[in-house]
Amino acid sequence: MTSLSRRTLLTLGGACLATTACNGTAVQKATSSATASSSGSPSTGAARLGKAVIGLTYIPNIQFAPFYWAATKGLYSQAGVDASLRHHGASEGLFNALSSGQEQFAIAGGDEVLQANSEGMDLVTVAGFYRAYPVVVIVPKDSPITTLEQLKGHTIGVPGKFGETWYGLQLALHQASLTEKDVTIQQIGYTQQAALATGKVDAIMGFANNDMVQFEGAGVPVRAIGLGDEIPLVSTSIVTSRAVLAERPDMVRAVCRASVKGIQAVVDDPAAAIQVSTRHVPGLEAAAAQKSAAATLEASIPLWNGDQQRPDGLLTESRFVAMEKFMRTAGLLTKPVDARHAVDASVMGQS
Repeated sequence: MTSLSRRTLLTLGGACLATTACNGTAVQKATSSATASSSGSPSTGAARLGKAVIGLTYIPNIQFAPFYWAATKGLYSQAGVDASLRHHGASEGLFNALSSGQEQFAIAGGDEVLQANSEGMDLVTVAGFYRAYPVVVIVPKDSPITTLEQLKGHTIGVPGKFGETWYGLQLALHQASLTEKDVTIQQIGYTQQAALATGKVDAIMGFANNDMVQFEGAGVPVRAIGLGDEIPLVSTSIVTSRAVLAERPDMVRAVCRASVKGIQAVVDDPAAAIQVSTRHVPGLEAAAAQKSAAATLEASIPLWNGDQQRPDGLLTESRFVAMEKFMRTAGLLTKPVDARHAVDASVMGQS
């Protein structure tokens, strides 16, 4: 289930090539499947904390702008780390390179970490990326469905039974006191726009800063239904292995804090972030691509800021404990897992 979870950061549609969120699609055209990009800025001093590879999922995308910014502007080198960014191949498992030591970090959901650990991995979430959960239920604007409870009897499309759209569907059903038997679930791959626009499904699970933006860009009127005020899922985060954290804690802290500075920089100046990202995202120089990128960043800023109205990367053990309870109850974990072992909230300064 973790092998194609992206979506995760990030489901792809046809417009994904240069601008929209690329959370787990198998689209990997026009870019190398596993290319490494250097930090993009000369080191301002010795990399006293050594090298680190940050794994980004699949194709280059504007949603990775905080990492592009941190690399290009030298935030990692200033923190003493010789960091490089690596985009995964389309058929590569989300955590394969991390567990093999090819990467020291991966960008993934806290929920995906719990699921991976339940399958025998030893991963730890060390900093938050999105403060708010990005998955929503998307319906046509004229749909009679206005609440989660009204999903009963309807057909819901998901890319597959993996990743955050699947977890989000399970949460939506839970919040509405429904079960899978109360709805019809269709696995539609990454054809959400076509499936919803043609009436193949009544609703889809998608991302507020990806699918909603794509629908708007295509002129397809839709509405988003949130998953509730209390969401027991931790979304996209910075993840490492327990071994890397134990052996190189200062490096982990430096990368996380530099990355959060990158998020803040993108929030403060999205237009500048797009220009920085043109060095990393093929085709982003085009006017249409930049317009789409601006819409994606506008939709991403509330997710980065969350209720605190600022990105800070903070995590709490209690969120992971609540998430493990929900995921276990929903049958999303293959076996019991220690939620507290899957997070280190002290990396960003909160125990």
